[in-house]
Amino acid sequence: MNDTTPRKKGKPSLTEMRRNARSFALQALYQWSVAGQLVNEIEAQFRVDNDMSATDIKLFCELLRGVTSGSKTLDEAYRPFLDRPLADLDPVELSVLRIGAYELIHRLQVPYRVAINESVELAKVFGATESHKYVNGILDKLAQRVRGEEIRARRSGN
Repeated sequence: MNDTTPRKKGKPSLTEMRRNARSFALQALYQWSVAGQLVNEIEAQFRVDNDMSATDIKLFCELLRGVTSGSKTLDEAYRPFLDRPLADLDPVELSVLRIGAYELIHRLQVPYRVAINESVELAKVFGATESHKYVNGILDKLAQRVRGEEIRARRSGN
């Protein structure tokens, strides 16, 4: 996967830096899942081979390490909502789902809608034509289960 992260002139916003971190994390996770390379080697390679000056490095590392170390638990969290075996998922879809699940479960400071939307955007850029719809549906169901209180509070206007 190539670096398709857009670059703008001037100081990047925090939102852009986080979006770039997710984009790089997705690419690194894809490499991890397809090539089976060690996480610390992938992280070092990404830091050397990419301009990460407009990237939230801390978030990139958290996502890369958190998703790889917790992939089995993350997979189990959304597995009930899949319409096919986990092994049949495209590696990009799988990596996007893992990032979204990680953020929904472990990054509670990120609103559930942001976690889902960021994953959908990754799927639009890197995934197959309709994969963003699939990712959205799975993560929405997971959010209902792991962020139900937040969702209910938002709907009631609190």
